[in-house]
Amino acid sequence: MTTPQQTRSDAGLATALRISVSRLARRLRAERLAHGLEPGLSDTQLAALAALERHGAMTPGELAEHEKVQPPSMTRVIAALEDRGLVVRGPHATDRRQVMLTATEHGKAVVRQSRTLREAWLARRLQELSPQERSTLRAAAPILEKLSQS
Repeated sequence: MTTPQQTRSDAGLATALRISVSRLARRLRAERLAHGLEPGLSDTQLAALAALERHGAMTPGELAEHEKVQPPSMTRVIAALEDRGLVVRGPHATDRRQVMLTATEHGKAVVRQSRTLREAWLARRLQELSPQERSTLRAAAPILEKLSQS
């Protein structure tokens, strides 16, 4: 467990956050995998699929930018999602050189099921915390989101 002394400096806080966020991400990933939901689907693939489910159709470039990955990496992600029938390509409304990516109904269902499983697990863990600890996390959530987008 991290002590207040260890997080006094920015470097100490960075270390503590990196370790905690990584552990939490692993636990959430394990929860998804424990239920056999789309075995072999990587976190990056699931994140891209979730972006399409949440925000609607995007070009590959828009999706790469949204997910903060290089376009060649996103090309591989898209190919894997297409192979699984989770994403389809369609024509762009105004630019025939572009394609639009859309999550299929199966893809949307995978995202919703994964989200439900992970959020239920996390909600159970949150119930183990004190009201003050949950309040602290509520205040920290927008800050963590800001860090994730920088």
